[in-house]
Amino acid sequence: MFLRLIADNFTRRPRRKFLTAAALSLGMAVATAALSVSLDVGDRLSEEFKSLGANLVVTPEADSLPLEIGGVDFRPANSGAYLPESDLPKIKSVFWHNNITAFAPILEVQVKTAILPKPVNSAFVPSNPATLIGTWFQHPVYTDDLTRFVTGIGGTNPWWKVEGRWFSETAKDPECVIGANFAKKTGRGVDSAIEVQDGERGRVLTVTGILSTGGPEDDAIIVPLKIAQELADKPGQYRKLYVSALTKPEDDFARRDPKIMKPDELERWSCSPYVSSIAYSIKQVLPGSDVRVIRRVADGEGKILTRVRTLLWLVTFASLLAAALAVGASSASSVIERRSEIGLMKALGAGSGTVGWLLAAEQLLLAFVGGCTGYALGLLLARFLGTKIFGVPPEPSLLVLGVILVLAATITLLGSALPLRRAARFDPAPILRGE
Repeated sequence: MFLRLIADNFTRRPRRKFLTAAALSLGMAVATAALSVSLDVGDRLSEEFKSLGANLVVTPEADSLPLEIGGVDFRPANSGAYLPESDLPKIKSVFWHNNITAFAPILEVQVKTAILPKPVNSAFVPSNPATLIGTWFQHPVYTDDLTRFVTGIGGTNPWWKVEGRWFSETAKDPECVIGANFAKKTGRGVDSAIEVQDGERGRVLTVTGILSTGGPEDDAIIVPLKIAQELADKPGQYRKLYVSALTKPEDDFARRDPKIMKPDELERWSCSPYVSSIAYSIKQVLPGSDVRVIRRVADGEGKILTRVRTLLWLVTFASLLAAALAVGASSASSVIERRSEIGLMKALGAGSGTVGWLLAAEQLLLAFVGGCTGYALGLLLARFLGTKIFGVPPEPSLLVLGVILVLAATITLLGSALPLRRAARFDPAPILRGE
């Protein structure tokens, strides 16, 4: 009988039921879109920020020790320590190894150059001093479990554009890429030859591409790391390492010093993909290194994500408040209209709890219908927003559906609480007398 009463009352007054369900559907649609985009926005922003390049830089720890007297740095300009290239596969053994998408070592050498062709037996005549940068491009790295990972400067500096092609590290004849400004000054292009020399060590390089970065690399010569190591007489060593990692935007907890954390706090911090915790884990596997965060990338991601999520939560709160007010107004009108019906039920022996539960069950049925409809509409809105903002729509989530149904039920009960409480306290005698 209880279910028959609910079904009968649900089909009565369809206009009022429709308006209540519509208000709930609109509120839940906005909440669904906001939740879907909010859950997806972190990953999307991480993908977008990958275009800004590496967010970590590794240098020798000795370089971070200042040598200053009276505020003047007395270290020679070409001084500095080096790190072993053989330790680099250890980066893919850290806890967050799957978040590390690319890394590339850097070794700079100041060289003298001569433009070829020229007679093979002629003396070396330097024409332009230049910076030679040794690095990786599509370089295979093998971890301890023999997993092959291909990485290089293309992953850490994705905005570098090459006209032609990148050098091949396995080419029989040494190859290089030259910066756009260097090519313009020397008049060299693809397939030309350049001789570089550092002291008594020299190599003849074939140009395979022209590099444009908008930075100092436009005046440099980019070669495989091994060639730079040979010219600098630093076999198996590098000076700087750029690392690109997918991270979680930092909050106040992430910026705390791990040295003063309690064991449980340190575990929580280490198990979160903060850029600082990834930097800490890399430092543990690279002895003698100093790992620093490139703040222009990490801070920018955190600020934008915080603002986007704040805006989404404000819009969601406003929509839920409007839905609760609409449900409350509709519920109050329904209780007034059904005053005689409620009085008759109480006169026939229905208790206040039974009457309240009957009315609440009707509202919960409305919440289910409105929540499901709002979820469907919200998915369409989320797809539209995701496509317009990030170019990729967010994926549907059963978790969001569950949250929306709970929200719809909560908003309905909160909005109907006062009218239902009033209905449960009706005195049947005055109502049946028409008072």
